[in-house]
Amino acid sequence: MTARASIQIEVPTTEHPTGCNLLRNPRLNKGTAFSEAERRASGLEGLLPPAVSTIALQVARRHDEIAALDDDLQKYLALSDLQARNETLYYALLMSDPATYMPLVYTPTVGEACQKFGHVFRAPRGLYLPITARGRLKELLANWPEKDVRFIVVTDGERILGLGDLGAGGMGIPIGKLTLYTACAGVPPQHCLPVVLDVGTNNHELLEDPLYLGLRRERIRGTEYAAFIDEFVDAVQALYPRCCIQWEDFANFNAVPILERHRDRICTFNDDIQGTAGVALAGIYAALRISGQRLCEQRFLFLGAGSAATGIAELISLAMASEGTELTAARGRNALFDVNGLVVKSRTDLTNFQQPFALDHAPVATFVEAVKALRPTGIIGVSTTPNLFDQQVIEAMAEINERPIIFPYSNPTSRSECTATEAYGWSQGRAVFASGSPFPPVEIDGRRFVPGQGNNVYIFPAMGLAVFATDATRVTEDMFIVAAKAVAEQVSEEHLATGLIYPPQSRILEASLHVAERIAAYIFDQGLARVPRPNDIGALISACTYRPIYSEEAG
Repeated sequence: MTARASIQIEVPTTEHPTGCNLLRNPRLNKGTAFSEAERRASGLEGLLPPAVSTIALQVARRHDEIAALDDDLQKYLALSDLQARNETLYYALLMSDPATYMPLVYTPTVGEACQKFGHVFRAPRGLYLPITARGRLKELLANWPEKDVRFIVVTDGERILGLGDLGAGGMGIPIGKLTLYTACAGVPPQHCLPVVLDVGTNNHELLEDPLYLGLRRERIRGTEYAAFIDEFVDAVQALYPRCCIQWEDFANFNAVPILERHRDRICTFNDDIQGTAGVALAGIYAALRISGQRLCEQRFLFLGAGSAATGIAELISLAMASEGTELTAARGRNALFDVNGLVVKSRTDLTNFQQPFALDHAPVATFVEAVKALRPTGIIGVSTTPNLFDQQVIEAMAEINERPIIFPYSNPTSRSECTATEAYGWSQGRAVFASGSPFPPVEIDGRRFVPGQGNNVYIFPAMGLAVFATDATRVTEDMFIVAAKAVAEQVSEEHLATGLIYPPQSRILEASLHVAERIAAYIFDQGLARVPRPNDIGALISACTYRPIYSEEAG
């Protein structure tokens, strides 16, 4: 089935809205694209300018509007207003030029939008579930008008990008992620629900801000917090038994146990842990096509030792194990470095999820010393602290490796461990580079390099489409390895020659459909699907993909 703009939602006035109610329904509204016949039939005459527009003309009009704005936050807000007014046109605009619009609807712009959430708030979108409603979460979830929710992206706002605790302002993240589900992989938007679990905030600037929109209390911890999460999961399962829950931007000490508690009993994943790992592994697979080396020959050193770092390290280890390396040995090829130095077995401050990667090694106090001691083939930054891949670090990596892998993945851009210009310049153009936020092309000694963005958008939307098409019961680690390989195999030799190790974002939908097809095949192979296996999995994926086109009839 192809999702179309005529899909019904519940409205309080009539089954088929007319007049102003139709124009105020973002899923059914066509704006100036309503035909003259539709205007007569639906009571729209006089409510619109007389000229009838095509959707292509509407896209061009909105593109000119956005391009004329100087400030990215203003562009974000203009796009948000369009989404609230005409959903089909919104996605048609985004999908017409994804490379331009993705940085506006998600990182890096969404970070500023979350920081200023209470100051730029327009209209509510998604669900806000406060801990003060504990015991009634099912009742609140039932207020959502759509009854076939397949995807929930949920955050508690504690670790928004690299910006920290933004409380209820974190709602921008689930909204943005689900926008990318649709814009980048064609997941039908009517099946998507953004959620904030408001358990308070420890950001005292927010608590003192009269425009802050969340609960004015410090964060709930411990058993009360865990019970609240469990109630949320149970309520989702009761109301939406086919729903996949994506956890987003939780603090490490909550993110890991939540995933471990629920991953084997419901369809769920954590994008910061598993999606980030998938896109990192995809970048590594592509980088190895440049260096001509094998995965089992690599050694990686992570700047940062939180859930993102250990998630990437574990997926790399599992991928190495799938190629014949013993798992413990594979984990030993992935080292972590945090604010207290190299993660070694003699340290007493390690969490359970860090311990598998603790080395039997003497303590090392600085990152550059760790590079020289461990001689990694790649360094991966997930520290959210800028400028830590300094000149000494990059030059040390270039001295050890002919083609050093340099992945500063922290975002937004202001938190990146280094810039593309620094990585290419300090390595004399030999770095294989990818970053979490976008950087423009770089000229070094007359050679042009195109930095890749290791954006989770290459992984989670395609994962969502595959889960949707197959009605999968689980999301497994191996599905992210499948996704990573499917992303990497789409990078052409021409792109590799410029240093680009991810498919161009301009063709993200095409790339996502390919990845979704590979994941779906794996889901069927593993018996995780709730629908029969078709003869043509690609046709199934295509049939489930949303297209931003207007229905032929109003209402």
